[in-house]
Amino acid sequence: MLLAMSASAQVYRCEHGGKVSYSDEPCVGAKLVDATPTQGMDKMTGRTRKGADVMRDENRKAVDAALQPLTGLDHEQMNLERKRHKLSAADKVTCRNLDRQLPELEARAARSAASQKQEADKDLYKARKTFFALKC
Repeated sequence: MLLAMSASAQVYRCEHGGKVSYSDEPCVGAKLVDATPTQGMDKMTGRTRKGADVMRDENRKAVDAALQPLTGLDHEQMNLERKRHKLSAADKVTCRNLDRQLPELEARAARSAASQKQEADKDLYKARKTFFALKC
């Protein structure tokens, strides 16, 4: 799931003092929101009404599927590689480590007892903040 969410911009639902806000930057206790764009309306009109970004993604999907036997990467993994192409080698390693750590930290924050919840939320926040700062 993280790989799928990582490929597109992440949106966080934050609550502070009873007020809810949405942000692209993580906050302590944030919840990820699925903000996946729709893929057009072919079936209703019979015509393609897809934007250039959707068409580009469909073309990339086809190319990625053709290259998967060579690269060993699926479409979502290739999108991550495209996004991280300009990062330094050290930042790429950090991003890959965060890819593994974030699901564990999210699960820990979700199942933590009240006494440990704040610490788990802080750890998750720090990891998300690093992920955001590096543009992983």
